[in-house]
Amino acid sequence: MERNYDYLIVGSGLFGAVFAYEATKNNKKCLVIDKRSHIGGNVYSENKDGINIHRYGAHIFHTDDKEIWDYINQFAEFNNYINSPIANYKGELYNLPFNMNTFNRMWGITTPAQATKKIMQQRGNVCDSPQNLEEQAIRLVGVDIYEKLIKGYTEKQWGRKCSELPAFIIKRLPIRYTYNNNYYGDRYQGIPINGYTAIINKMIANCDVRLNINFTESRECLLNVASKIVYTGPIDEYFDYKFGPLEYRSLKFETEKINVENYQGVAVMNFTALDVPYTRIIEHKHFEFGKQPITYITKEYPLNWKLGREAYYPINDENNQKLYEKYFKLGEKERNVIFGGRLAEYKYYNMDEVIKNALSAIKRELE
Repeated sequence: MERNYDYLIVGSGLFGAVFAYEATKNNKKCLVIDKRSHIGGNVYSENKDGINIHRYGAHIFHTDDKEIWDYINQFAEFNNYINSPIANYKGELYNLPFNMNTFNRMWGITTPAQATKKIMQQRGNVCDSPQNLEEQAIRLVGVDIYEKLIKGYTEKQWGRKCSELPAFIIKRLPIRYTYNNNYYGDRYQGIPINGYTAIINKMIANCDVRLNINFTESRECLLNVASKIVYTGPIDEYFDYKFGPLEYRSLKFETEKINVENYQGVAVMNFTALDVPYTRIIEHKHFEFGKQPITYITKEYPLNWKLGREAYYPINDENNQKLYEKYFKLGEKERNVIFGGRLAEYKYYNMDEVIKNALSAIKRELE
């Protein structure tokens, strides 16, 4: 294939789409490819019976960055959805994030002073420098909440015992001594009316787009189609697993239509007991305050990752970080390749962070 493009963008998720939009706005010609049969990466949404279904799990936009909020709002109008998930432990329901409503349900206490005292009592001998996730969780919220609302959910999510997971995974766990069920503390929150796919469509409207193309399998004929490559896939795959594969967690989604107007009364319900195989149920219509006579739910099952299976969460432990650094150094030598996004940078990013990183990348390119 002849070199007809300024950029070959591998992956049509947020990083690739933002980069493509800004590049075409500056008269650059882009070819966007994706190995899936649809655009949008993991933020892809599809409409069924008037309900926008988040195919790859709940995506709730939130940010404190007004510049990013204004940027994404040029592509869609957002509603005023506030994330207030529920934790279900064997039929006992608790508000998330952990706040005074949670503490009242767990212990019957009513004041912040009582909650603080209870947690301090339950910390026991956990030191000020927790060595693993279990110790970190107990230090933050005590034994009862750890046992009921954290332990089972986390061990399902990561496929490891909490005592074997690094403490940093939950260091940012929201804990409030107020009666506030707003999971995110960010000023700007919401769900795009008409879904995320409509946003991606607008971003890449002036690009050539080819779906069902796997970059790795078609590398030889793709390397020369553009002056530069923007790569958003797994960085270890790009280098043919030269140092071995990085580790991830994968997910399986089971979506079903249910002929009731309201199935669980909330968009996101976490199931925290270890004997429930899925981690959460998403009822999509509640993201947009839907009144349809039917509903769609998605059960989310964590899976061990293996080659050929979708990678969702990087396992950022010490060994994987050292391995990533090797791939990162290789990437720095690829003068005509820009690596960006969750998989290429081996880091869990929120959507606003992905957009910000993509804008920084294109700015560097155009300077």
